[in-house]
Amino acid sequence: MSKSRFVIDKFAKLFEQGLLNYKDLSNEILNILKSKRDEIVFKMKLTSKEETDILNKRLENLEKKVDILEKSHRKKKTKRVKRS
Repeated sequence: MSKSRFVIDKFAKLFEQGLLNYKDLSNEILNILKSKRDEIVFKMKLTSKEETDILNKRLENLEKKVDILEKSHRKKKTKRVKRS
């Protein structure tokens, strides 16, 4: 009950602040969920905060590289050979 109450309280605060834009609301929801995820990870003592930050940065860099590779792969076109 306390966990659901926490989420409801967060939503109530968002509406009180007057966030009318859907994009702002979705960003706030994602931030709330990320913070709860981080709290759970830290409570389980899986990694320290510094290690988690480093891993997150490495993951972001890898995602950027994958996006770049996918874009370059899409741009490549097959060459037609002229028949003689």
